[in-house]
Parts: sequence; structure tokens; C-alpha cells
Amino acid sequence: MANDFRPLSGREFPRFSGIKTFFRLPHVAPEADHQVALVGVPYDGAVSYRPGARFAPSRIREVSSLGRGFHMGRGVDLFERLKVADVGDCPTVPIDQEQTYQRIQDFFSPIVQKGKCFVAVGGDHSITLPLLRVLRQQWGQKLNLIHFDAHLDTYPAAWGCEFHHGAFVRHAVNEGLIEPTRSVQLGIRGPLASGSDLDFVRQHGIQVFTVDDLRQQGLDSFLQNLPVFDQGPTYVSFDIDCLDPAYAPGTGTPVVGGLTTYETQKIFRSLKIGQLVGADVVEVSPPFDSSEITALAAVDSLFEILHLF
Repeated sequence: MANDFRPLSGREFPRFSGIKTFFRLPHVAPEADHQVALVGVPYDGAVSYRPGARFAPSRIREVSSLGRGFHMGRGVDLFERLKVADVGDCPTVPIDQEQTYQRIQDFFSPIVQKGKCFVAVGGDHSITLPLLRVLRQQWGQKLNLIHFDAHLDTYPAAWGCEFHHGAFVRHAVNEGLIEPTRSVQLGIRGPLASGSDLDFVRQHGIQVFTVDDLRQQGLDSFLQNLPVFDQGPTYVSFDIDCLDPAYAPGTGTPVVGGLTTYETQKIFRSLKIGQLVGADVVEVSPPFDSSEITALAAVDSLFEILHLF
């Protein structure tokens, strides 16, 4: 099925060679005959602490040369079953968020209008909002959201700026892009600025799973209690800082006490999603990474997400 979209052979071209694309897949035009588009979104103009996420798409492409297609846990060869391609980077304006949002919407709209799915590789977490706008318009209904993060991302305006990397969930709810009662947040932990930070998720019925929830229940019990997303289109947003800094040091706002890479693998493999329409992996900051630990975690998350399609 996907023979035209196979990764470059590591026996023909060793993995340290060749033009760098996501998973060494073909680099094609957005309108080509693929099913899932991998797209870089190199923008970090909405961060509040460490910059550098604009460099993530190119670094993750490089590190994904170590990726393979066969999933041992699922017993499935991803690239035999799914046509996946690298369609390049979305244009951005590094000094203007409004223009960047418009360019993101202009780039992704034709992809989803042709019935294709995508995984966006950011970039900071502010890029998720225009992606949800595109999908909401295409599907004509609110989306379910599965949100991996250390932070709630429902925070108010910062320095008078409404749209920043810690506010996309608040805007997505207020704009009617997601259905909060069919949305979950995974990996959330403190500290918070104040107890009122929890008011928004409580008011709108977003289900929040903290790291304490997972550790106190035990992993197996926790996985059995995950909600099922079998109704309506679903979006997965994976902020790398859901991981403990030991597993993802290269991120903009690290928070100790986070998930392990193994725990996130198990969560991905336990998710039951009827209709995944889009996803993102965000907040990788290569300048703060050590030995490409964070980029490797991002590649693994991309691999797990692609299997959900």
C-alpha cells in the first residue's frame, strides 16, 4: 500500500548520510498522494522563558534517521500500512505571531481539505491554536483533545499578550474549537502561580490526570481507566515537557517530577481513538538539549502518534 512512501534504506545509505527528512521518508508536495503529512512549524515567538523551539523541526528530522517502522508492541510495520511523507516546513514570520498564525492556517487548510491528516512538529505550543482552527472549520464540529503537558495551558494573557504558548487551551475552549468535556490533559503537575489556575479546567469540565494520579494508581490501573475517544474527530497535542527533565532537558519551561518516556509509550499504546485527524509534537528546544535526549524522545512520540492513525 505504502511502497512509494518507504524510508530510505539504511543499508543503501547509512543513517548518518542522505538528505534529512522525518524518518528518512520522501519529501513531497503537500498535495501528493500520501495519507499523513509530517510538517515542520519552526516558530517560537510566543515562549515565556527559554527560546529555541524554532530549531526543533530540523533537529528532529536529523535524529529521526534512527527511526524504524516496525512496532514491536503492536506487531505492525507502520510504513507498510500508512502512506506518510515529509512535506517540508510551514512558512512562518519569526517576529510576528499574527502573520505566523495566518500562514499556518493557509498552509494546513489545503492538506485537510484533501482528506489528509497531519502531525505538526513545532515550534512552541502556541502553534496548536491555528491548527485546531483549521480542523474545526474542516470538520464542522468541536474536536476531542488529548493533551500531554506539564502545564494546563489555560493561563491568562501575559504582558498584555493574549496568544502565548501557555494559553492555547483557554482560547480553544472559548472559540468553540474543542469539546472540553471530551478532552483530557495528561502529565499535569505543579507548582502553580495560585490555586485559581485550576478554575478554568474545573469550570469547563476538562479531565485532568496528574503525574500523582498515575503513580498512586499504578501504571496498569491508570491505563485501564483512560477514557475512550470513539465519538467525533480527535486531536493529540504532545508537549515534550510532560516528560521529566531527566528525559527531556531541552525544553522551554521544564518541570521536575514528570512522566518517563516508558510511561508515555504505554499511554499512547493504550489510547483508543476512533478518528484521529491531527496531532503535534511541540516545545523541543535543541539549544538546551543534551546528547539529543529530548529530540530522541520527540522522535519516539512521533512514532507512537503515527501508529494511532
